[in-house]
Amino acid sequence: MLVNTKAKVGVFSIALGAYLPQFPQLVPEFNAQYDAFKKTLPDTVEIIDGGLVTTKEQAMAAGDKFRAADVDLVFLQMLTYATSYNVLPAIRDLDVPVVVVNVQKKLAPDYENTDIATWLGELYACGAVGEAVADLERAGKRHAVITGVVEGGDEGVASEIEDWCKAAQVRRRFRQTNIAQIGRPYPGMMDLYIDETNLYNRMGLYTKQFDWEDMWCIADNITDEAAIRAKAQDILDTFEIEGGGSIEEVWEMAKYVLAFEQWVKDEDIALVASHYAGKAQGQAGVLDSMLIPAFSMLIKQGTACAVEGDMKVAMAMSILKTIAGTGQLSEMYSIDFNEDICIIGHSGSGDADISLAHKPTMKIVKVFHGKVGGGYLTQFYPPTGDITYLAITQDKDGNFKFIVAEGENQPGPIFTFGDTNMRTKFSISAREFVNRWSEAGPTHHMAAAVGRHADTILKVAKILGIPVEVVCR
Repeated sequence: MLVNTKAKVGVFSIALGAYLPQFPQLVPEFNAQYDAFKKTLPDTVEIIDGGLVTTKEQAMAAGDKFRAADVDLVFLQMLTYATSYNVLPAIRDLDVPVVVVNVQKKLAPDYENTDIATWLGELYACGAVGEAVADLERAGKRHAVITGVVEGGDEGVASEIEDWCKAAQVRRRFRQTNIAQIGRPYPGMMDLYIDETNLYNRMGLYTKQFDWEDMWCIADNITDEAAIRAKAQDILDTFEIEGGGSIEEVWEMAKYVLAFEQWVKDEDIALVASHYAGKAQGQAGVLDSMLIPAFSMLIKQGTACAVEGDMKVAMAMSILKTIAGTGQLSEMYSIDFNEDICIIGHSGSGDADISLAHKPTMKIVKVFHGKVGGGYLTQFYPPTGDITYLAITQDKDGNFKFIVAEGENQPGPIFTFGDTNMRTKFSISAREFVNRWSEAGPTHHMAAAVGRHADTILKVAKILGIPVEVVCR
């Protein structure tokens, strides 16, 4: 990955302080359970450890740690009954969700041989969950609950925790990195226009503006022939080039890919939205002809690159790439009424990781339809099976909204003129899907990812404080 980010996750556990002097054996028991829980968190997160909290003062100290670290999410482990004053001081000044982890140590009681200490230490947590959530609600905090068991393992709990950590990584990536805007949106596509100050205030994502003049000379200092050769081979390994290809033929492209990779690192860029509408002559024409495969190579490495200057779909691509591993720019193409499927796709740069049905292809075309110039066009081939679509839009007040749909890609013929496209069937009819999706008010672009990810997107939305409209599942 060109830009690596680890979510910062606050973690603390609570227990009632009055129990500890009464049952001293609970102290090592609770410490062991808390340590074991922290080890279940994936290495995609940095743990901000708030400790075992049994007093208001300890909760305040945990809150100070969480606030100083600007955590993206908080996990609260319920060890036993605890009053909610152990909770609120730790999260009062935070604007992130609190996930209440209600995971019991034992599968079931040994009723005849369970004493009070064993009950409180290994079999009791659920009674305090309602109290904690009631006060989180009254404090206006976003929240969720995970209930499960330690003994025997619990795949559902592990999956939920992993999903929350992936969702938290989206927030960290937005706050820690930048989005590059090169040029301006495609003229007249008013659904794509955006207020960058509003974007920063609402999503925490800062925009760095670049002119195309900055980009034309970006590869001038790339002279390491060994590095260029290796990157040229990487391009040949990634794409099947129409008519065959050689290192020499993609040499100039490799230089630009290396230059863009260095630029991404230097500027801390995780998202790019670009559109070129110049005359495409000279050095400008050279760069313009190879932007599509060059940006595709960036997407492969985790940097979302959107065409037509669409910053909102760049965010959607980045979200899906972060939580699902794939993020492909798409839009509505056609409806096959005979098969009751929607044809969905887009021209331009794409995600090689989604091209599981066939190696991505590259060919030279004389005309980029609707745009100036010609050059290299790439096509990607998503597999049959589950697919998730995500669009990000705004209302009249500038508030962002996620629009989500899950479907299934079907086998069958696709367009072969060089654009990525998929045959997607939904749980509702194609015409109803188009009606519902359109009435949700998306931009005309969306991002696609292999698999079903609506539940994780809902978690991302809760972390970012964004409403979601699920069109179908």
